[in-house]
Amino acid sequence: MKLLRLIGVLLAMSVAVALVQAQTADELVAKNLQAKGGLDKIKAIQSYRSRGKMEADGFRADVAMESKRPDKLRQLFTFQGMTETDAYDGKIGWKISPFQGKKDAEMMGEDEVRGLSEQADFDGPLVDAAAKGNKVEYLGKQPVDGDDAYVLRVTLKNGDVMVYYLDPDTYLEFRTDLTQFIRGSVRESTTEFGSYKPVNGVLYPYSLQFGPKAHPENRQKVTMEKIEVNIPLEDSSFVMPVPKTPKPAASAPGAGQ
Repeated sequence: MKLLRLIGVLLAMSVAVALVQAQTADELVAKNLQAKGGLDKIKAIQSYRSRGKMEADGFRADVAMESKRPDKLRQLFTFQGMTETDAYDGKIGWKISPFQGKKDAEMMGEDEVRGLSEQADFDGPLVDAAAKGNKVEYLGKQPVDGDDAYVLRVTLKNGDVMVYYLDPDTYLEFRTDLTQFIRGSVRESTTEFGSYKPVNGVLYPYSLQFGPKAHPENRQKVTMEKIEVNIPLEDSSFVMPVPKTPKPAASAPGAGQ
């Protein structure tokens, strides 16, 4: 009987701890969203467009991004007069890669689409997490680069994991770590956020650094010059365009004989 009583106590304690963690995770998510402007203002944003400069490996390039609710995304990278395009229309990912000598749009591979489709979540994984199939857990307060941070782990529906590091004063994320599980391999990357500014009542980061988690020296830095929201964006701009290069005509039967 004592053993059964002890097991019952341990089970009750584990349930209580789980409830406290869930409540704390929900509270931190709510504070994060409120710090950005509040859920109502966040959901009032229907479209987004930004442009800025990217620095990496000693060169600078123009970058731009357009996104539209619920999951459309287009990213542009312009350097020396050529523009690379990565896009997701809500179902498929495609790209135009002039730096590889390809002028026509082509379908993305599984690896590329996975990351782009995750970025295409217009509100991010914390908004309506449960409805999206995401699981949010509170990992406690941890030191990060000498400062404390509230740490949330988000397990996405597809199994990938994002770890959010929230500033204990502002509750805004200053860093996220992403772990992707692709065909048996593990890929880890980090994004750092800074210089938050309001646009239509919602805070957006104007400074980002992203790249491999294990090699900070290889990360790319983006500085936003302009962010616009609720601007008209046509769905067609996210759809894979028809190839411009004409295909060679098929030879008629008996030709050349």
